[in-house]
Amino acid sequence: MALDTIIKLENATIAHPDNTIITNANLDIQKGELVYLIGRTGSGKSSLLKTFYAELPLSKGTGTVAGFLLNGLKTRQIPYLRRKLGIVFQDFQLLTDRTVFKNLEFVLKATGWKSKTEIERRIHEVLDKVGLSHKDYKMPNELSGGEQQRVVIARALLNEPEIILADEPTGNLDPETSKGIMSILSEISRNGRAVLIATHDYALLREFPGRIIKCENSMLIELSSNELQQIEE
Repeated sequence: MALDTIIKLENATIAHPDNTIITNANLDIQKGELVYLIGRTGSGKSSLLKTFYAELPLSKGTGTVAGFLLNGLKTRQIPYLRRKLGIVFQDFQLLTDRTVFKNLEFVLKATGWKSKTEIERRIHEVLDKVGLSHKDYKMPNELSGGEQQRVVIARALLNEPEIILADEPTGNLDPETSKGIMSILSEISRNGRAVLIATHDYALLREFPGRIIKCENSMLIELSSNELQQIEE
């Protein structure tokens, strides 16, 4: 059975109002794929992710994410696109004034969940997936960095997204904790979701193999695993 395409770019230009970042980009990402986005700081990794979750409009070409056409995407459509995505940030962006449970409850209520029973069931499901079901009562500042990032992944999974977009998800974590986070993200892709990770941590690419896309000279270039060994940041 053919895999389903979750992200597709054709001859796409990624640009800020005063600066073209990536030109003539072509990309296909399928369900169940683990894809890494690498490249120097400023090469366009974060801008590409922002285009996928409609924080940055697509300048030229065509792009589709989770069934939504990025060209001319209306403001009112953006929340519906984002419900199809799970976004994981380097700096966690958890609400510091409430518990882990209340952080996740806030997201579910904001996206239309009404039943208290269903909300509790879903929160416990996603926390169980990331190994934190016993810490739902903790405040974010009572958790380690790795535990906070696990909460962020749990939050990203709440609405059964079709793709996880992760921007430097291990950037603030030590190597051992980073492996734990990557193990979770790798498992998510094996369960049928696409996972796209912008990272500088090449050690993780070797331990958790996936497709590698490099942002370089305003282009997207797919690398083989052999070429990975020749990369120098």
